[in-house]
This record gives sequence, structure tokens and C-alpha cells, in this order.
Amino acid sequence: MLGLRHAAASLPLLLPLRAAAAMSTLLVSQPRYAWLRELGLQEENPGVYNGRWGGSGQVVTTYCPANNEPIASVRQASLEDYEETVKKAKEAWKVWADIPAPKRGEIVRQIGDALRQKIKVLGSLVSLEMGKIYVEGVGEVQEYVDVCDYAVGLSRMIGGPILPSERPGHALIEQWNPVGLVGIITAFNFPVAVYGWNSAIAMICGNACLWKGAPTTSLISVAVTKIIAKVLEDNKIPGAICSLVCGGADIGTAMARDERMDLLSFTGSTKVGKQVALMVQERFGRSLLELGGNNAIIVFEDADLNLVIPSALFAAVGTAGQRCTTARRLFLHESIHDVVVEKLAKAYAQVRIGDPWDSDTLYGPLHTKEAVKMFLDAVEQAKQQGGSVVCGGKVINRPGNYVEPTIVTGLPHNAPIVHTETFAPILYVLKFKEEEEVFAWNNEVKQGLSSSIFTKDLGRIFRWLGPKGSDCGIVNVNIPTSGAEIGGAFGGEKHTGGGRESGSDSWKLYMRRSTCTINYSKDLPLAQGIKFQ
Repeated sequence: MLGLRHAAASLPLLLPLRAAAAMSTLLVSQPRYAWLRELGLQEENPGVYNGRWGGSGQVVTTYCPANNEPIASVRQASLEDYEETVKKAKEAWKVWADIPAPKRGEIVRQIGDALRQKIKVLGSLVSLEMGKIYVEGVGEVQEYVDVCDYAVGLSRMIGGPILPSERPGHALIEQWNPVGLVGIITAFNFPVAVYGWNSAIAMICGNACLWKGAPTTSLISVAVTKIIAKVLEDNKIPGAICSLVCGGADIGTAMARDERMDLLSFTGSTKVGKQVALMVQERFGRSLLELGGNNAIIVFEDADLNLVIPSALFAAVGTAGQRCTTARRLFLHESIHDVVVEKLAKAYAQVRIGDPWDSDTLYGPLHTKEAVKMFLDAVEQAKQQGGSVVCGGKVINRPGNYVEPTIVTGLPHNAPIVHTETFAPILYVLKFKEEEEVFAWNNEVKQGLSSSIFTKDLGRIFRWLGPKGSDCGIVNVNIPTSGAEIGGAFGGEKHTGGGRESGSDSWKLYMRRSTCTINYSKDLPLAQGIKFQ
């Protein structure tokens, strides 16, 4: 039996689960999971929303990674459902685009408030269906709330400059307009936040959204959309502005190839992202790609180890190694290598492994059984390529998809497995001698998402931030690779896709720019002084 203790007094009660053989109905139908109905979830849930709920595709059952028990089922979208939903979303956009941006911001503010009211129960669902620990589940919903707050302010600030014209009696301005319909495909590991980054910004820019989440987190997609739908309905706004189509690869392919999808934002693996990019580019469409990351932390001999150990631990073990910003490579200066490995191994031994809902738990399960297999395959490859497992490397003998957080030493920096992004809690620890070589090793992998150094050397810090330093989209100093704030643009270079979401000027990706020249004189002077008479 797997005991599930609640993380706070206000968290819905999660009583012990029975063995699989004793369970003939889905968990949401049982009294101890009645709290899921606070999110509008039933035993079987429609996975299509375009102003009304429906769906005629196959039924997918979602499972709890902590015990592999079924939670509830979601009826996916068929291609016919998808077609109907796109049409309704395009029609709804005509209404939404005419609403002034600050008024759109007010709707997004209300969505943020509605999420606040459900943050604990929605965070519980993230733990139940995705598998991350409860505090991370709540934190993920908080990210969506924070982006809504950010978007509200942005709704009164977006706009282009008035530029000086070289011609008398002329005005030169930049006009920014919404692209139209934004398709948003998100991954299992952040089933709430990534949609929030995209939708909140896209909405205040004047776009309609069509969301396809991961099939394994379909309940979360339905629950979030129900919260949004109520806000839209209460304001007599067409619900299809925030449409949902739960589905698999067929729906994703349809979105990538659909010319009516004015922007496609895709978060997922580099392998699938490349296929998406090619399909979108074939139709000269626009894409925003957030793909893989093979992220590194570099620790120099002058680093503060009191910062290094907890940072490396959180970056490598947080979310059971299933973040795109997870630290997968740890470069240690040869003079401190052994000391850091010893301290880190001791810290790993203190990681509290258990139920995601338990307030004492720091580390939960992997998301699927397939992820467990990938973990074991990667550990075996590391051994075959010369690595030594310092700690971990095995499956934990308990219900669910639990594996030991793992440290591997002794591999060369260019070992094939070190250059492979495995979405699991495996940290490869590598020695280096000189700054120049380790900066190059950081950059030699195909992905370019997040990177960190630990040092007190001011000159080295600015070399790291400069043109010969990290080639990643996120470049940190004395903090870990994960845990980005919403105010900065999030994304990476190279095989990470080049996309940027959330803060800074990322809003521009959700809009189209027009350079406009207005002649308010009675003459017709030409640019560059050209005379045409």
C-alpha cells in the first residue's frame, strides 16, 4: 500500500490507494478523490473545448506516476473535432481582436485571479497526474498567475515607435497587430506553466489560442481550460478564444501543417521539434520552438561550495531530472573535483524520496514507465563508455516509476552519452583544468538552453557573459541552471530551437509588424532624394 499524506491542511485529502487488482473503477469516481470535482472533472472528461465541450476521438486513460493507477479518462479530439475547433477559434478571434488591449488585459487579470483561487487543488492535480512534488505543482500554477499579472501591465505598453522621416510632411511609424490564431503544443513536464507563458501574452496581443497538451496530462489541460472558460463565459466573451484539443501526434501534425495556424508554439524534444519546424517552414509559417537542453554547471576553484552543493542538487534532482533546464553536466576544476563529488554524494543520500503529495518529499517519480527504461539504458551506456556510478543508478523497489538519483564520474567530456539529453536524474561529473577549455566544452553540445558558472572572479564572469563565453539563451552566475524568472525571455539557441517566451520583448513573437509611412503634406517627395519627373 502507498500512503499519501496531504501537504497542507487546505490540501484535498489523499487517502491510501488500493492495489490495482481491487480497483475496478477510475479513481475520480471514488469518494476519496471527490476533490477533483472542484476542478469540474468527472470519471470521463470531454477533451475538446471551442465554446462548448465535446470530443469524438478515442478515450485515453491518464495514470498516476506514483503508483501507475488510473485516475480518469479523457475523450480525445478527432480530426473532425479539430477542424470544427479551428473554424470556431478563427471566428472568435474577430471579436477578440476588436477589443482594446487594456480590456483584453482585464480578462487575463481575471483568469489569473481564478487560477489563484484554485491554486492548491490544481497544484495537487499536477502532482497526481504529472508526478512532480506538491510544492512544485503549486509553483507551476503560480508561474501562470505571475505571467497573467505581467501580461496585464504589458497590455497597456505594447506598441511601436514613431521614427523620424527624412521626407518633410511625412510620419514613419511601426504598427503591431496580432498574428491571429496561435497554436500551443505543450509537454508533460510543465503541463500548466508553459501554456500560461504562451496564452497570457498571446491573448493581450489580441490572438486566439488553440492548445494541445501532452496526452498523459490531459486531465490538467481540461481542468485549466475549465477555469479559463468560466472567466470568458462570465464576461460574455466567446469561449473559443481559448480552445482546447486533447490528442496525439495526428492532432499535432494537423496543427503544424495548417496554414490557418498563424503561429505554432511547440515545446518538446529536439527530435519532434525538428519535424514540426520542417512542416511549418514548408508552408512558410511561423514557429516558436522550445526544445531540448543539455545544460552544464561549471565550478571553478574559487567557488563558494556552500552555494554549489545545493544548486547542483536542485538543478540535477528537481522534478526528478525532467526539466528542460535540468543540469546534466557538472564540470569541476580538478583541484576541487574529489571534494565536491564527496559532498554532493552525501547530499544525494539525504534527498527525501516519496509520495509527491507529502510535504517532506523532495523527489518523486518519473512520469512514465518508458522514462524508467530510458534511465536504465542511459546508466548502462555510461558504464560501457567508461563511467563509474558514484551513487544511484537503480530502480527503487516500490510502486510507481521511482529511480535513484544518480551521479556518474570518469567519463570524457565528449562521450556520446554525455552529449545525449536523457530526461532523467543522471548527472555526469567531469574534470577540467582551464577556463578556455571548459567554456568550449559547455558549448560543444548541440543544445543551447541554460548554463551556469560558480566563481568569484569578476573578469571571468564577464568573459562568461561575453561573445566567447556561454552560447546558451540562459547564462547564469552563482545560481543553478533551472528556476528561471518570468520577467526575462525564456529560451535557447541551436537545437533548443531559438524560441523565446514570457518576459522581455517576447510579446513581439505573437504579433506582426508593419512599417507605415503617412504623407500628410500636399507634396510627394521620394526617399533618398530621388527625382522622378
